[in-house]
Amino acid sequence: MEPIQASLKKWMRENKNFQENFNHIKKELLRDPEISNILSNNPEFTSSDIDKNLMKLYEYRSQSKNCADCPSLDKCINMLPGYTPQVLVEGKDVHLTYDKCKKKIQRDEQQKKETLVKSLYMPKDILEASIDDLDHHELDRHDAIREVLSYVQSIGTNKAEKGLYFYGPFGVGKTYFLGAIANELADRNISSMLIYMPEFVREMKSSLKDDSVNTKIEYFKKVQVLMIDDIGAESLSAWFRDEILGSILQYRMMERLPVFFSSNYSLKQLEQHLATSNRGDTDLVKAGRIIERIKQVSKEVPLFGLNRRDL
Repeated sequence: MEPIQASLKKWMRENKNFQENFNHIKKELLRDPEISNILSNNPEFTSSDIDKNLMKLYEYRSQSKNCADCPSLDKCINMLPGYTPQVLVEGKDVHLTYDKCKKKIQRDEQQKKETLVKSLYMPKDILEASIDDLDHHELDRHDAIREVLSYVQSIGTNKAEKGLYFYGPFGVGKTYFLGAIANELADRNISSMLIYMPEFVREMKSSLKDDSVNTKIEYFKKVQVLMIDDIGAESLSAWFRDEILGSILQYRMMERLPVFFSSNYSLKQLEQHLATSNRGDTDLVKAGRIIERIKQVSKEVPLFGLNRRDL
């Protein structure tokens, strides 16, 4: 507001034909439908009152309302980009207030969503996934979609304390399902963390060097919703299986915090995979303990269909 008013005052001081131009501006303003409507709603305004509020009225008229003249938020023509002026009349004084325009609101909501969905080595298209874009016509996916919709409907109830464990062959969209759920949760102000398991293993191993392992474990334990993508694709050490994964799942099981998974293995197959460490050692008991924790925090859901990577 101030820059426009200061410029107008300077122009009035310096312009030799001030009265002529002032009258011209006033005439143009009075012809404007928006200004005419404001004045008609305030019939007590005299010519002197209009002169006194001329700069405010000019400021209002010169800006875009409700994004009508702005091609995008980044190219907003208004003095305050992303804000649209509103006229407030108090007595015989005109005041302007500025509210967020619809494009600014949409941008802010998107940025808020992005802060709620945190990822660790996840592709951008997954972070933009939507439940509406799931293929509802493919019969092999109906059960999985039904489980997703059922979970979404249960948010806010005790049923939402248990996530979903999607398993199936390569390329059928398991990771996309996780992204779609994460974005639906974000729309409801529920934060989630998506982690790609093989990179997660490497991340935790590298954290040994800077002694940040415990800090990261605490974060994964306590995030509102945890999502582990492609569990079983990695080669696990007994240390990671028992001290990292086991610790996180134990905490979330006790606190009734949901975990979502995607895997090429069913839970029975995953148990065999987890039983063998990267050193070749076998421990079915500890692997079975991990599987029991997974069952406590998620529901096993098969997901089959066309390989999306071949389409």
